[in-house]
Amino acid sequence: MNSIVSALGIAAWKPVLTALLLPPVPLLIAILIGVWMMRPRPGKGARRGMWLVMAGVLGLWLSACSGLAGALQSQLLEASPALGGARLAELKSQAAAAPNKPGIAIVVLGGGAEPYAPEYGSGSLSRESLERLRYGLWLGRQTGWPVAFSGGLGWAARAGEPEADIAARIAREDFQQPLRWVENTSRDTRENAARTLPLLKDAGVTHIVLVTHGWHMQRARALFDGAAATSGMRIEPAPMGLAESSQLPVLDWLPSTDGFRQTRLVLREWLGLRLGA
Repeated sequence: MNSIVSALGIAAWKPVLTALLLPPVPLLIAILIGVWMMRPRPGKGARRGMWLVMAGVLGLWLSACSGLAGALQSQLLEASPALGGARLAELKSQAAAAPNKPGIAIVVLGGGAEPYAPEYGSGSLSRESLERLRYGLWLGRQTGWPVAFSGGLGWAARAGEPEADIAARIAREDFQQPLRWVENTSRDTRENAARTLPLLKDAGVTHIVLVTHGWHMQRARALFDGAAATSGMRIEPAPMGLAESSQLPVLDWLPSTDGFRQTRLVLREWLGLRLGA
């Protein structure tokens, strides 16, 4: 699917096409069709229209519930466990045994940026991107392996500072932990893999510890595994954002902006996997 979109020259429209396929657009269209079917006329059309409206309203309610988001994630996406203490110790020992050889690199995938944040007077990272950067730098301190960040201007982004450049500045100035590599030209996860692996291979890296959110890991790892197939590089997942909700269970089934966001993220990843995007 991704190759078809690229061949048609409409790759820049990927964010728009994705938005049209995700809630609430299909549900709103169903409600509008149902209302149209309920207009005064004989036959069963009005009843069918009513049921369609009710289904659309119910779908809108559920799509904004974090409970549905969690259920969809467990059914549609494969989960990767977090790196445990024992594995971190192994990575640290490997770094100590080869202090001058970057055989392993921690690669943080970008998750979005703010072109200009007035409070800082410069660009900043989105919540997802900043969380990933923080965890990647933490892994770097724990293990001793160098950190890379991959992310340019996404398909939906306006012109501005590439995401990886913003991440490099934040890592240096706010965390006092400079990045070793910066890949700042990729526009999506597929390009993250295609453009980061050659950069690291030239530096002698043979093993990548991949950092991204748990809901994004399955698609990210598939794309990195595919890109690494001919190079022999090993891809090891290091998912983050895996903490369970601490809110009352009843709140999981009441609509919220966060629940709606989570549902869209899971469905977007599932669509990306199915369509090969």
